[in-house]
Amino acid sequence: MVADADGQQWLKVLVTAVPENGKANQALIKLLAKAAKCPKSSVRIVSGQTDRTKTLLIDGNPEELMAKISQLTGRTDI
Repeated sequence: MVADADGQQWLKVLVTAVPENGKANQALIKLLAKAAKCPKSSVRIVSGQTDRTKTLLIDGNPEELMAKISQLTGRTDI
């Protein structure tokens, strides 16, 4: 997790796929779906398809998803 100048918390994810023809976006979706243990069809980019900052929608129970993110990041304050 990283914070911007306004204190907004963001999950920073790095993928090795190149950002052309949607390859990096697909790698991001695959990585987050695997981490959340959900199907790739449950993860969608709703804004920022061509930007470094993206907004994603992950179908599922919000509390369970936040617990998984907390576990992956080692942060309990999110």
